[in-house]
Amino acid sequence: MDDGQQVGQADIGDVPQTFGDAVVLLDVREDDEWQRGHAEGAVHIPMGDVPARMGELDADATLYVVCHAGGRSQRVAQYLSRNGFEPINVTGGMLAWAEAGRPVVTDDGGVGTV
Repeated sequence: MDDGQQVGQADIGDVPQTFGDAVVLLDVREDDEWQRGHAEGAVHIPMGDVPARMGELDADATLYVVCHAGGRSQRVAQYLSRNGFEPINVTGGMLAWAEAGRPVVTDDGGVGTV
């Protein structure tokens, strides 16, 4: 997925804390990582599923891409950029999210871990 395509980067302080139709946080971690904990309101599409599921993403939305530490999300953001999106990679990933004291939840609304 990586061809060196430049994409925007956002430090965790520049990433919104709430998400919806206009602002999307795309979490590209694997299912087990997501189940342990994620940002509330994030959209989960594992990295390997992104090419087949791009149609689920709104190209007009502000799209932040996150993974565990920032590497996989960078590659996915580059791929999305080549396919008509303007994604922003979240520098530091979910590790930075949790380190900043932002909530991490499980699917049932419990407290999650990264």
